[in-house]
Amino acid sequence: MTQSLLLEIFDNARPTAAQTKALIQLEKAQQNIQYNQSIIYEYLLYSVKIKEPDEILQEFKKIFIYSGGIRYSKALIAISELLLGNDELEFRNTLKRSCYILLNNWYATRQYQGINALIKIFIEYKIGEKTGSPTLDRLQKWIVNFINSKDYQELNLFVAKYNVRSHWKNRFTSYLLVPQYVDLNNPVEQRSAAKIFSQQLKDQFKFELAMYTARSQSAVANNHRIKNPTGLGDEVLPLVKAIVLRRGAFSYTNLAHIFVKQNQNITYKYFKKNLIKYLIFDVENENFAKVVSKNLAGKLERIYENYDEESLENSLRFRTCNRVIEYLITNNKKEPSELFILLLTQGHVLNLVVVLVKLVLICKNVRAHLEACLAVAIQYYEKYPEDECQWLINFLEILNVTLAIYTEDVEYNLVQMPNANAAEKNSCLALDGYRIFSQFKEDKKAENYEDWS
Repeated sequence: MTQSLLLEIFDNARPTAAQTKALIQLEKAQQNIQYNQSIIYEYLLYSVKIKEPDEILQEFKKIFIYSGGIRYSKALIAISELLLGNDELEFRNTLKRSCYILLNNWYATRQYQGINALIKIFIEYKIGEKTGSPTLDRLQKWIVNFINSKDYQELNLFVAKYNVRSHWKNRFTSYLLVPQYVDLNNPVEQRSAAKIFSQQLKDQFKFELAMYTARSQSAVANNHRIKNPTGLGDEVLPLVKAIVLRRGAFSYTNLAHIFVKQNQNITYKYFKKNLIKYLIFDVENENFAKVVSKNLAGKLERIYENYDEESLENSLRFRTCNRVIEYLITNNKKEPSELFILLLTQGHVLNLVVVLVKLVLICKNVRAHLEACLAVAIQYYEKYPEDECQWLINFLEILNVTLAIYTEDVEYNLVQMPNANAAEKNSCLALDGYRIFSQFKEDKKAENYEDWS
């Protein structure tokens, strides 16, 4: 109704009296909705700072679940007005933002039990019998609709770390949270909470990986069970060693620095050609290199053609890297791309991981877009059992480890042990003769995600 009314007004130089009256009524109704929403938000923001989670949640249930019990409460009157307005979308937006106001504040004060209890309210919710009140019956229906919505699924991600064994996708919650942060349509509280929690999970993985690689090589490991933060089992140590072993002049970090420096004063057209060469440089599998080169060449040639003869700018490099990530993972933001499925099902897991890490190393701000695209793939396959998704899970596990080594503030080094066989120095077997040592980088600045797109 709103959109059609506005179209009518714009199409006519002078709106009719009926149109003007309808628009005024519409604006007044919207102002009333915003006023009632602000009362609820302010009430929760005030309460969360002075009351314990249990007490706040009791009041939360009286407002949103039962819609009664707080005599003379402005918040209760406000929610009643929203229910009488019969606008389910505005009610859901109010409920959603209210949840994130509580969640965000409890994260900041480390009151995690409150977050679990908040989610539990919806998990245990059961619709009652008909109340005889159209307003309360409407409330019950709207709560059920919320529980069955994407909004509730997103909210549920904030307790997924405690339910890792329940579904394989929960091991990659740090990726699944990113779309919530980059979506500018979400409430600021939701975006903030998603950003904080996602980073917290990455930091936890980074720390646990460093601890595991250090302690699993010691004698203590024989007597104590050490938590492996990955799903790779014993294969994680050889993987870390193989990644760390690639040092010196041809490390991926150095290659990225060289590429950025060499492409500072060239046209955008040449940058696109050089980007493909950079991504497949030093790839041992010739078939993988050909497939990636052929698929990217045609697509890159056609994007942003108006800038082909202009000098490369950072913003254009950023957008181009984002498009490459989409070509490699998901073209339509709804399902994995054919190229993504082809490369992984043919066993090119590590090669694809390297290509994606190379993109992050030349433009660190694309990492959020990479993770958002990975979330699309995870959500697409979440309905399948774990044994049918091992190819995807294995890829995500290896990418997690590689990103932790190349982009985080922990430095990994290999030290050859005295009893290592010198004759096997250049063989894969020689990895057994090395120990992994890790330490925090003092000069590594925290990643800045202000430029996420």
